Amino acid sequence: MDAIDVIRAKRDGGELTPAQIDWAVDAYTRGAIAEEQMSALAMAVLLNGMTRPEVARWTEAMIRSGERMDWSSLDRPTTDKHSTGGVGDKITLPLAPLVAACGAAVPQLSGRGLGHTGGTLDKLESIPGWKASLSNAEMLDVLRSAGAVICAAGSGLAPADRKLYALRDVTGTVESIPLIASSIMSKKIAEGTGALVLDVKVGSGAFMKTAEDARELAETMVAIGTDHGLRTIALLTAMDRPLGNAVGNAVEVAESVEVLAGGGPSDVVELTLTLAREMLAAAGLTSKDPADALKDGSAMDVWRRMITAQGGDPDAPLPSARETHTVAAPSSGVLTELDAYGVGVAAWRLGAGRARKEDPVSFGAGVICHAKPGDTVKEGQPLLTLHTDDETRLPRALESLEGAYEIADGGTPSLHPLIIDRIA
Repeated sequence: MDAIDVIRAKRDGGELTPAQIDWAVDAYTRGAIAEEQMSALAMAVLLNGMTRPEVARWTEAMIRSGERMDWSSLDRPTTDKHSTGGVGDKITLPLAPLVAACGAAVPQLSGRGLGHTGGTLDKLESIPGWKASLSNAEMLDVLRSAGAVICAAGSGLAPADRKLYALRDVTGTVESIPLIASSIMSKKIAEGTGALVLDVKVGSGAFMKTAEDARELAETMVAIGTDHGLRTIALLTAMDRPLGNAVGNAVEVAESVEVLAGGGPSDVVELTLTLAREMLAAAGLTSKDPADALKDGSAMDVWRRMITAQGGDPDAPLPSARETHTVAAPSSGVLTELDAYGVGVAAWRLGAGRARKEDPVSFGAGVICHAKPGDTVKEGQPLLTLHTDDETRLPRALESLEGAYEIADGGTPSLHPLIIDRIA
């Protein structure tokens, strides 16, 4: 086959044949299709979409590009969660040890920052010594000793997705529903987990801006999982404002540890507990309430074992930025809006994210939100604190916050409920 023919077929709105899909995914994995050609095909998919059979076949081809993992030797059921990405979405960090403390094994394969949203691995790498790359044998050892592991997908797991995931970030094709669905589900099915809960974000800070688009993505992924015999549930959750108060890398780790210690922002705690209960129910484990595991310290114990097992020091000081800048409330009233996208772009421009896939991130960079929508604020009160290692980044970050917050004399913010819908 020829890459140009496949690109043209999808560019012109045609349905790719199973043979074309199998060849394109395999050839790209082997390097026979150039990056610019796959970029063109990804853009054609973004613009013209894929049919249900195309998405199913594309996902299967991605799975077949590598190995499939097996956790059958563990003495507890496996369950996992995946988020489509958001601003301040550090939920994986407290969630994985929390679910493990309630009796499940959590093999959590996570990614790096994608666009304006943060990456779980980038956050955890701010912990001194912590390593993201583990062999399958090392993953199994951590699961046995700690009950949970958070790490990068190995080179043998869906290598087609590994290449395409990084490419999408820098070619404006992140938002494609077929590419998002196949990317997530190919890894999760190949990962070998026994149950999966999907956290599909909705709002300005998410890739899915509307509940309708998010529902389409959720239904697509649930169908893919069900067709492969994987118990899959999806929640639609709000991302029209930042999740929690911290947006960045080290600052989100610190907030996650607060949750594990029994504190933390109420929205982070609520979503963590809701997802934990869904994961445990899907795995057939309902004897322990995860709220109790936060109170009795058992979730924190798993966190410390997990971080230590991956080379990290849970007691080491986290990196902090060299420069800070405070944005004060221009007037008194009710904070009626704090746009997740604007805050996410600000954190990205401060150094917490990447402009190119090979860029490093600044672990100390980010934004701290001192008020949330619905809070009453006074003129001059700190609204946001910007953290960066490079003060020349501040002007562009401040630009992204123009119009991102509103203060009114009164009224109630028009926001999505934190949990919007459940799809199973």
